[in-house]
Amino acid sequence: MKPRTAIPVADPDAQALLRKLQFTPETGEVHFLGHRMLLLHASSLDELRHELIDRLGSDITQELFMRMGYQQGFADALKIKELHGAEPLSRQLALGPRVREIEGFVKNQPIEHMELDPTNGAFRGDFFWEHSWEASAHLNHFGPSGAPSCWIMTGYASGYCTAITGVPIHWHEKECRAMGHARCRVIARPLTEWKDLAETEIAYLRTSQLTAGAAAGAVAPLRRKTPPLGKPPVASVQPPQAMNLPGFEDMVGTSPGFLAAAALTGRVAPTHATVLLNGETGTGKEGFARAVHRLSERRDAALVTVNCAAIPSELVEAELFGVERGAYTGATASREGRFERAHRGTLFLDEIASLPLAAQGKLLRALQQQEIERVGGTQLIKVDVRLIAAANRDLYQEVLAGRFREDLYYRLNVVPVQIPPLRERRSDILLLASVFMQRFQHQFNKHVHGLSPRASNLLLKYDWPGNVRELENTMERGIVLANPGGVVDTQHLLLPQEIGSSIGARSGAPAQETPEASPDTLVDALLSSTPRFEDIEHLVLCRTLALCKGNISATARALGLRRAQVEFRLKRHGLHTGKPSGGAPG
Repeated sequence: MKPRTAIPVADPDAQALLRKLQFTPETGEVHFLGHRMLLLHASSLDELRHELIDRLGSDITQELFMRMGYQQGFADALKIKELHGAEPLSRQLALGPRVREIEGFVKNQPIEHMELDPTNGAFRGDFFWEHSWEASAHLNHFGPSGAPSCWIMTGYASGYCTAITGVPIHWHEKECRAMGHARCRVIARPLTEWKDLAETEIAYLRTSQLTAGAAAGAVAPLRRKTPPLGKPPVASVQPPQAMNLPGFEDMVGTSPGFLAAAALTGRVAPTHATVLLNGETGTGKEGFARAVHRLSERRDAALVTVNCAAIPSELVEAELFGVERGAYTGATASREGRFERAHRGTLFLDEIASLPLAAQGKLLRALQQQEIERVGGTQLIKVDVRLIAAANRDLYQEVLAGRFREDLYYRLNVVPVQIPPLRERRSDILLLASVFMQRFQHQFNKHVHGLSPRASNLLLKYDWPGNVRELENTMERGIVLANPGGVVDTQHLLLPQEIGSSIGARSGAPAQETPEASPDTLVDALLSSTPRFEDIEHLVLCRTLALCKGNISATARALGLRRAQVEFRLKRHGLHTGKPSGGAPG
């Protein structure tokens, strides 16, 4: 193992950071590290904290405050990376405690300096926190506590170190002045190494906390009890992807847009209301649809999924409403449609903007009357279906363009849920990457030590046009190409700006600028990871199929093969041919 780098906290020049603090009385603004800041009375924030605990309970308040701190730490870290990206990671990490001191939260005193080993993702930290605002606030309002109370600060430290290192890091408050200790003490490890933590301590990462009450068919009670004095209950904590709630297993995140979508999902799921999921391709709309179904009273019935874009226009009505024998040539038997299969359950219509206008009219009637008529039939069939629709285009703009019925739009748009693109969820990228890496390590029976700092920087800077699905495929590539026992580096990710434009140009996709990677560089990157030939073939098939948007004929043209050859290889590798492999959790 390479020697770890000790990170001296006293090294950074606080005066250099103070120069980033700007007061502009003329406009009433304060900025620090490029962020607009607010000078608040600590006593008013004390009162808010007190009221939230009284109204919501300590568990929910802790979750909210830790999530707020995580966002603050992550945002400060991105600014530090922007300003000091050329400096060693040790320097960037050491600036974090100084930034928080300037912001007025605590005084940091290292017991043992933070230690980082970029080769295997190992991280350790052990600090005293003195003059903690949160500990003082808790003591003032509640007296001695049975649990740590520096929630914003632990969230901040976790978010900051996660963004700098590229490894999900969790800081745990081992001692707290609010518990009667002389001062607060915190220790840090990678999130996956923690085994014994109170469940409330990692709730800020878990989407399931927002919807746990809905899983039982009712809205969760608003108030939770403040933990009693004494040691808090301890539970075995699994990695962040191991959610307890069906439908939200892979949905981790702290970004406000994503959390708002998850919370709204939890509120609407127990009702019978129609839900319209809006979001770009690959943002995880199908995962949200599964969550709505599994959190509803219909969870024991079927969830029937229809990709409207994948059905030829002349067959849409037969697929949705069924066919009677003899309705057309080849209809040798009567067949149920998707509405009948979803009776007493949920029907999910994905890419609903692709429905032909004629089918839109019949869909509207089915929704309004809760009855359908099979193609070629005369009998009305009653159906009890809850509808979830998804669109990757603005449906209202489609209405204005005359491609979508206005009355159907209003019928579908009962509860719209906007799912943000991944580029607006920067603080979730490394958490999701960790989820996917653990999944593919298990799937391929291959262990790696995580992401290199260069790879994590690339993930954070990339624009993710394919959103969560693209991130999932990227991490699959990384695990396939990385050396066993090594780390996933930039050459293993092979993101579009590093691949070259030959495949995209031959397949009709727009060429991408690739100043960093020549064909020789790409070959060297592949060979450096010593993959099997089957791994390389799997990678090329996945990537080309994705660039060609699942079109097998275009994939065959791009690779210079016959369609039958591509179909044979896809079948051999167990790849689905309708769309790029892999789901898209949020």
